[in-house]
Amino acid sequence: MFETKATTIMTPGPNHVFLIIGSNLGDKKSNLEASVEMIKKQIGPVMRQSAIYETEPWGIKDQPVFYNQVVETVSELDALSVLEAITAIEKQMGRIRTVRYGSRLIDIDILFFNNEIIALPTLTIPHPRIAERNFVLAPLAELAGSRLHPVLNKTIGELWAACPDQLHVKKIQ
Repeated sequence: MFETKATTIMTPGPNHVFLIIGSNLGDKKSNLEASVEMIKKQIGPVMRQSAIYETEPWGIKDQPVFYNQVVETVSELDALSVLEAITAIEKQMGRIRTVRYGSRLIDIDILFFNNEIIALPTLTIPHPRIAERNFVLAPLAELAGSRLHPVLNKTIGELWAACPDQLHVKKIQ
């Protein structure tokens, strides 16, 4: 008789995670820096981080420009726990969710969690709109241009080259 164990796609660590961070309120650069420090403490060590990019707002145009950055971390947390941690970081930094795609002090999203494909009511990985957004693809390509998207089967560099998004993205640091 075989013994079976329930398995889950929520893999315990170490897990390789790519996050995108954005801010368009207050001292945007300091907001990004503070969120990176909190990520280190609450999620895991930051292995690499992209340059900071100034980007036009996506979704709602009448708001300040964003600063965006991608960080690569290794975490002992599973995917749902990473989601809980980034939500807690946003709250600790003072984010109040009001208008979708509106201005925000800080926004953190999971782009990739290992090479897993996760589809839950509260979490979709890879992030479902990676291929549609230059503000994600530019800093992600800097860190992982040859990384293969596990659903689209194209590299990040290929996705960026084919991205229909025409919004301006400029490396500033």
